[in-house]
Amino acid sequence: MPATHRLPILRRALTAAVALPLLALAACGYGSQAQNDGSRQKVAAGAEKIDGLDSVRIGYFGNVTHATALVGVEKGFFQKALGGTAVKTSVFNAGPSEIEALNSGSIDIGWIGPSPAINGYTKSGGKNLRIIGGSASGGVKLVVNPKKIKSLEDVKGKRIATPQLGNTQDVAFLNWIAERGWKVDALSGKGDVSVLRTDNKVTPDAYKAGSIDGAWVPEPTASKLVAEGAEVLLDESTLWPDKKFVITNIIVSQKFLKEHPKAVEAVLKASVETNRWINAHPDEAKAAANKQLRAVTGKALPENVLDMAWESIRITDDPLASTLNTQAQHAVKAGLLEKPKLDGIYDLTLLNKVLKAEGEPTVDDAGLGVK
Repeated sequence: MPATHRLPILRRALTAAVALPLLALAACGYGSQAQNDGSRQKVAAGAEKIDGLDSVRIGYFGNVTHATALVGVEKGFFQKALGGTAVKTSVFNAGPSEIEALNSGSIDIGWIGPSPAINGYTKSGGKNLRIIGGSASGGVKLVVNPKKIKSLEDVKGKRIATPQLGNTQDVAFLNWIAERGWKVDALSGKGDVSVLRTDNKVTPDAYKAGSIDGAWVPEPTASKLVAEGAEVLLDESTLWPDKKFVITNIIVSQKFLKEHPKAVEAVLKASVETNRWINAHPDEAKAAANKQLRAVTGKALPENVLDMAWESIRITDDPLASTLNTQAQHAVKAGLLEKPKLDGIYDLTLLNKVLKAEGEPTVDDAGLGVK
């Protein structure tokens, strides 16, 4: 997709409208407030503190794409790994607020989508965070009204929702449109397809009202739309090599990583253990995730929505670094992002140490690791 000459105009418009850099927008597009999830992990009596820390503060979203965090908290994997150091958790509705919390020292480690991780890193000049592990792949679909759209070609001329201007799914959809040879103005969303930026919380209602003909959205929004009668026209995973692309990473503040590597290693060990348990016990893991979702959002997902959403997500320790780099390139091609300097965004040293100790294959940083 050719870079657009409208980039300076786009930046000014976005700055005036939202006072946030474009790709700080959340991968999932749910609001921006953080809340304590009320979890009180039981610290074993007499257990030794790691690095002398009273607590490690972990942030994540109340979303199935953050299943590692949901299950790890619910089943106590993180607390077990941290011993006498208490796990304290905060739940976020969007990437920008989680990045702000990491920058301010309100959290130490977080589960987050690729776009806010990229933006957080580039905005700080590469000084605030590192990606230290993977968590989930996939879980994004193009779902449509089957009465109006019966084939991919039928998408042309229709109204398709994405979560937010410039977020991960918005960029992916714009790139898909361009690869089909269709034209859309990235800023306005007008062109051969009408791209309507719609908060995931209201997308199902917009679909029911007939104001959109479909949506390119993450789970569980895609499955919520299917429950309203929509059909899956395209699973984004089919567009990627080996059907894998990053949807959730693990990040840490560089300060915390430098000062408390043992604590970071313990969290990564718990993450690997959680992921292994999820993949070995899918039904129990799904129930545990939904239990934690109910605890942090006040409402569990309906069984039919949860089952479909869970099926499309792949839990993985691999951060799929090459796909994050590709996602950034798509944003650049769309004219939504200046070419980012991502060198050093990854530090997979501790994750690979844990994986090696567990007899698992190590993972690659696609040349974007700390030198």
